[in-house]
Amino acid sequence: MIIIIIMKQYVIDQLRLEDYHTIKRYMDERFEDSGVGGLYWIPLDTDIYDDRQKLHTDCQPFYFAVELNEERLSCELLVRTTRRMRCDCVSYATTLQRNWIIDAMDAILEKLGISV
Repeated sequence: MIIIIIMKQYVIDQLRLEDYHTIKRYMDERFEDSGVGGLYWIPLDTDIYDDRQKLHTDCQPFYFAVELNEERLSCELLVRTTRRMRCDCVSYATTLQRNWIIDAMDAILEKLGISV
């Protein structure tokens, strides 16, 4: 049996090695490590939780998973919680949330002087 998992992502690829190290230092200093190398939890701004996420106080806070390796930075466009594996508040980002994470990643790169 073959299982195919499709995930919506925002990907910045073809990173230079020096840019990878700069981004890694930044991520290590500011964001929660997931316990899996190169995977970070970026907390979603509480102001942009959708109605269901606002109601699920036991599942809060919500995060985006961001994977960094030497070649690319990849942001899953799935809003998740670290408190439960499955819940109906875990879902693909709304348009507002998607734009927020893209803008956040772009702002980090701009702050670090990394052009893509």
